[in-house]
Amino acid sequence: MEAGDSLVDRIKPFARRTMRPEVLAGIGGFGALVEISRKYREPVLVSGTDGVGTKLRLAFQLQRHDTVGIDLVAMSVNDILVQGAEPLFFLDYFACGRLDVEVGTEVIKGIAQGCELAGCALIGGETAEMPDMYPDGEYDLAGFAVGVVEKAAIIDGRSIAPGDVLLGLASSGIHSNGYSLVRRILQRAQPDLQADFHGRSLAQCLIEPTRIYVKPVLQLMQSCKVKGMAHITGGGLVGNVPRMFPPGTRARIEAASWPRPPLFDWLQREGNVAEDEMHRVFNCGIGMVLVLAASEADVAMRQLQQAGETVYRIGVVQASDSSEPDALVV
Repeated sequence: MEAGDSLVDRIKPFARRTMRPEVLAGIGGFGALVEISRKYREPVLVSGTDGVGTKLRLAFQLQRHDTVGIDLVAMSVNDILVQGAEPLFFLDYFACGRLDVEVGTEVIKGIAQGCELAGCALIGGETAEMPDMYPDGEYDLAGFAVGVVEKAAIIDGRSIAPGDVLLGLASSGIHSNGYSLVRRILQRAQPDLQADFHGRSLAQCLIEPTRIYVKPVLQLMQSCKVKGMAHITGGGLVGNVPRMFPPGTRARIEAASWPRPPLFDWLQREGNVAEDEMHRVFNCGIGMVLVLAASEADVAMRQLQQAGETVYRIGVVQASDSSEPDALVV
């Protein structure tokens, strides 16, 4: 972090809470040093980078800056998790026209909280002040995560076969995709964002941060063979589930197998959004999909539930005549 010395001083305590034994040097230097644990015989590094997208515009509108940092971490660590990787460290990029230290502190505090939830270390980043590039009160975020997986334990979906079961882990809300459409719906509906919406304000539901699935899924992998995973981001279930499938297979997903959260029904109704578009744009209540053999599905569900996840048996893997995997929501 090179801009705003006071911000660097403020975030050091948050970053210290995220440290792992592999970190040799973190925030404060020109570069951070991380060694790879000797518990790995053939370690493979897995990296991912992402942002928060136009959800930031909602954060600006609501003046809520304490949750988008969690979103930032979640988008990258959930992505590298699907290949079986344990996140090791995270770096962030915070860009603005003029640094507001209070806002910056809230954002970085959220990033550190996300790293704690993922079990990875916040080891550094960049805070860039660029006058005339961003309007006052606005900023942009990007994040970068690196994890490690044993080479023999990489999850690549090649063992997925017809008859395997799809388990869906509940999302915490919209997560961080589809907000361009969300904002158009809000502009059209003009709702009272502070009004009660099923026990919380609509604003709280809309800004709810992305769920981080790292710890319970890594724990599950110690006892069950997870054949494939898909992080449900842009493209929804129909766009992301096929990404883990080998040729000659497809997913049959039963839409009635989980309760769609009321927020998605509200968005569909207020935006007059077609059902197939809902499944292309939003996660519709499922943030991560796991594939396991049918013989292990019930055990995996119980273990995930004991770890605090809400889990549904949402479908099965079928044989397909097409060489391109796909997902059918019925």
